[in-house]
Amino acid sequence: MVLGGPGGSELHPGGGAAGAGSKRVPPGGTLPLSRAQGPKPVTTAAIVVIGNEILSAKVTDENGPFLARELRTLGVELRRIETVPDEIPLIIDALRRCLASARWVFTSGGIGPTHDDVTISAIAEAFGRRVVLDEGTSKLLRARYGDKLNAARMRLAEVPEGAKVEFHEGYVFPVISLENVTILPGVPSLLREGFTRIRERFRVAPIFTRALYFTLGEGALAEHLDATVARFPSVGIGSYPRFDDADHRVKVTFDGRDEGEVRSAASFLRERVPAGTIIREE
Repeated sequence: MVLGGPGGSELHPGGGAAGAGSKRVPPGGTLPLSRAQGPKPVTTAAIVVIGNEILSAKVTDENGPFLARELRTLGVELRRIETVPDEIPLIIDALRRCLASARWVFTSGGIGPTHDDVTISAIAEAFGRRVVLDEGTSKLLRARYGDKLNAARMRLAEVPEGAKVEFHEGYVFPVISLENVTILPGVPSLLREGFTRIRERFRVAPIFTRALYFTLGEGALAEHLDATVARFPSVGIGSYPRFDDADHRVKVTFDGRDEGEVRSAASFLRERVPAGTIIREE
């Protein structure tokens, strides 16, 4: 089984698809930095979830949400998640879009020993590389399986030519990367284990967040949200309505790299709305 970490090359940061809900992000696409604080390290990521089983609803995707939460904790802005079947042309297509919209790309799934495990081949083709056998992984497989090592199991040693293969003490499989693409397995427990081993290399300036919960609907809040966005261009503001029996009608979030600006934006909106319309603040 193979998975990956960054190879160190930086492509095109920024860009990408818009998020769900009524997200109000200032022009530029990513969370802007406070001018008062000066530039801080910022990075972006995209995820390609690969597997027919996800698209057919045979299996519920756990890997995309896990990576999204982890990257958020590390201060990495997730620009897009794409889910594609086990088909090389569609994997390559998704990879190209993701590489154009984020610095780091993480793939999930399609790296086992069976006929539908085509992720390694797709990534190699996307970069114009051959698929080769990694010597270190091959030795590990020979030691583990002995005379039971067949062609299918040997596929676990396949990597794109030029890939970086990292072994860590106490683990039986390596971490593999090509350029800025991290190749992760589809089995959730293995993906979590592999990502945990490399997660700290992606840490950058944190994203601070606040949330207000309102009894008001979006129609009543819109003018106040617009005023807040105009007043605090360095803060990403999102509005998320509910139409069920929740205790609130709208959740408004405030995200930014400057904690003081995030808190000030929340206070600014709080002071504009009628008293008693905020249920709670987080």
